[in-house]
Amino acid sequence: MTETIDSIELVERFPDVDDYCRLRIAAGMSPKTLEAARCGLPNTLYGVSLRHDGAVVGMGRIIGDGGCFYTVVDIAVEPAYQKRGLGKRIMTALDAWLRANAMPSAYVTLVADGDAKHLYAQFGFVETAPFSVNMEYVVAAKPQG
Repeated sequence: MTETIDSIELVERFPDVDDYCRLRIAAGMSPKTLEAARCGLPNTLYGVSLRHDGAVVGMGRIIGDGGCFYTVVDIAVEPAYQKRGLGKRIMTALDAWLRANAMPSAYVTLVADGDAKHLYAQFGFVETAPFSVNMEYVVAAKPQG
């Protein structure tokens, strides 16, 4: 691929459900059902997409209560476009929105996978362990019948 980062447009709009689900899988993230995405994506406070020739190649969004708590989620870039600073471009847009819109005392969190913690540290995120640790579980599919 020879296109430059300049040929990739950042759009202040989150991808549709199909692109969201496709991009999560392509980027090696856990899959989400179409039903879950249809329910969850409208609750995005702010989101961005990266587009190249009309196709969505990257995304990131912020969710939260709009006052006390914000969470950066769904930072994903298609593998063919990785290692070009596009994750940083996404985070720059999300960080600018947070700094302009989040209220003083707001708590902003994210979960960093692997070496992505180095990217997030550039935006002021710090590891909180052992004081606090990320804890999670995934809701299992309901049995059919």
